[in-house]
Amino acid sequence: MTRQSIRVLTLIESSTVTGPSRNLIEFGKLAANPEPGLPPVQVIVATYQRGPGESPLAVTAKNAGLSVFTISERRRWDTKVFPQLRQMIAQCQPDILESRNVKSHFLVRMLGLHRKCRWVAWNHGYTATNWLDRAYSQLDRWSLRGAYRVVTVCGPFADKLESRGIDRDRITVLHNSVKPFVAPPLEQVRRVQHSLGLQDEAVILAVGRLSYEKGIADLLRAAAVLSNTKGVPNFRLVLVGDGPEREALARLASRLGIEGKLTMAGFQRDTKPYYSIATLMAVSSHTEGSPNVVLEAMAAGLPIAATAVGGIPEILEEGLTGLMVPPRNPDAMASAILRILTDPEMRLRLGAAARLRAESNFTPEVYKRSLVEFYQKTLESR
Repeated sequence: MTRQSIRVLTLIESSTVTGPSRNLIEFGKLAANPEPGLPPVQVIVATYQRGPGESPLAVTAKNAGLSVFTISERRRWDTKVFPQLRQMIAQCQPDILESRNVKSHFLVRMLGLHRKCRWVAWNHGYTATNWLDRAYSQLDRWSLRGAYRVVTVCGPFADKLESRGIDRDRITVLHNSVKPFVAPPLEQVRRVQHSLGLQDEAVILAVGRLSYEKGIADLLRAAAVLSNTKGVPNFRLVLVGDGPEREALARLASRLGIEGKLTMAGFQRDTKPYYSIATLMAVSSHTEGSPNVVLEAMAAGLPIAATAVGGIPEILEEGLTGLMVPPRNPDAMASAILRILTDPEMRLRLGAAARLRAESNFTPEVYKRSLVEFYQKTLESR
């Protein structure tokens, strides 16, 4: 029996629009409209706020037509959020309460916020940047055991959760989604080419945060291997993104002697022109979940050379939609990139198959149906 509607209250810590929050907002827009066999889902977003003014995430969610609750806090651990959270639950009366970050997982269980509704905790992996992040990650061992269901984004993360004491039958794997790629106007693409000083070089593109776990240093070493290999086409490695490793990566490029082969384009709100100028996408991460950058490259019809970590082997098909190599292996990455650069037929074949797979398996509509069916089963189960 199809429910009339489902009300989902989602606690999310991020103040900016990241990959997970972008998927959440897109889902909220689509799920508000019912379709045969699926009830409408009302997504209510709850965010934390410090200081005046709404966060970019809150503004984006409101512009998408979602209801937003703002929880005021003075610092990261502020007991004044406790009554606000309880009042919010009482006011919303959600069918499902979601938490999307380790801090929110802990608060939901500690305060017993899940006692009158089904609690679904989302796990996107762990990246510790300070001692408090590491402490929260340890608290997750306790927090997530109280969740009714846990959703994660790839099989290896599910294995990790099971090793932490979460029953496997309470874990669901759900990959991210990607919108169909819409090519930007030609003049916009040409402006980007001009700004980068590109001539006739092949473009090896990497998009993402410049942080250690993304393995960009390995990619620079792979570029150094390529630059010293005979028969390699003239190429440029273009990094789109910013982060704490930027200066260290620039110094490494200098030591490797590839400054002329590297362009650091910085953070770009619109990455579509960069996908349009790319010959291939390189993903050198040490760890990943369900990486949006891989899905975006597939949607753009790019051939991909990526490390076989996290959910990447569940998204790509080796030799069909991309080439995969072991992590932390610059020589293997250089070899995969070289195969793509020197084989035009392979580039076309990999890119076309990647686009087809993205458009059939990872669309927002497919994601919507999977998640709404998950909510239905969660509410029907005992």
